[in-house]
Amino acid sequence: MKTVKACLTSITLALLCASAAYAMPLNSSARAVVPADLQQLISVDYRALKDSATAMQLKQQLLPDNLKQFEEALKGVGIDPDKDVDTLAFAAFRTPKGGMKTVGVAAGPFAMKTVVKKMTVRKIKGTKYRTSVLYPMDGGMVMTFLDDSTLLFGDSGSVKMALDTRDGQILGVDTNSTMSDMMSEVDSAPVWSILDQAGTQNVMRSALGDASKIGDFDTVKKRLLGSRYTMNFNSGVNFDLTVVTSDSVSAATLSSLVKAGLLYKKMSATGAEKVAMENTSVESDSSNVQFHFKSSDKQFQSLMHSDLFAAVSH
Repeated sequence: MKTVKACLTSITLALLCASAAYAMPLNSSARAVVPADLQQLISVDYRALKDSATAMQLKQQLLPDNLKQFEEALKGVGIDPDKDVDTLAFAAFRTPKGGMKTVGVAAGPFAMKTVVKKMTVRKIKGTKYRTSVLYPMDGGMVMTFLDDSTLLFGDSGSVKMALDTRDGQILGVDTNSTMSDMMSEVDSAPVWSILDQAGTQNVMRSALGDASKIGDFDTVKKRLLGSRYTMNFNSGVNFDLTVVTSDSVSAATLSSLVKAGLLYKKMSATGAEKVAMENTSVESDSSNVQFHFKSSDKQFQSLMHSDLFAAVSH
């Protein structure tokens, strides 16, 4: 258990679930399709990744086959992710029956008329869903344009729920003050994500390992409201995670638990893992617990090949 595990878990979530997005707030068209019952929203600046060998190595190591299908599906409708897409964001949200759905939103210099023309040439026909036109993609997905340079894609049910949100039939993320407030704190970073209460509780339980069995954690767990993080690859790797709690006592208790776990893990850590943990700080600030991790590209690349990294990235 350790702080670095929490950091790496969140890094993994980001790069498992995304391959491109703007280092700026979601545009209005994209934000409008995000439901209020949001579990996680991830945004990554793919251009920033391409400028960092470490980021690209991390992406290649972690990106699973099912997410590679998103890029392949875009290619299937004539969109080259490397050339035509500047941004790609993913939102995971809960359904009224307790299930989970995921949609992707891509934006870039492609033009709707140009893409539709390419699909017409390929004899790809769309079907109407209220005012939107859904086009089939490879892998059983569909896509639709939100505006001239923003498209929404995913399985049919997920896309329709996102469009229902835009059209006012489902509450949108702006009605969820906890998630929308966290988004405003991080959405100008190259890589950022927000995670809801249940997701944060699960991540911290996993990160704490055996330390989560301590009675204090069961008490604190109920007071974890959500989490947010940012990451950039300028001058090495910088990662900042904030866990939002309900009060300063809960934040201080969680901080102490994580620090204790960090010391425990150091006793059995490898050289690369020890360096990572030494580069990780944990502090409580009012009702927030703040984690900061910084390393050089060389240090992080060594960590990527450690048993610790393998354990938290699968």
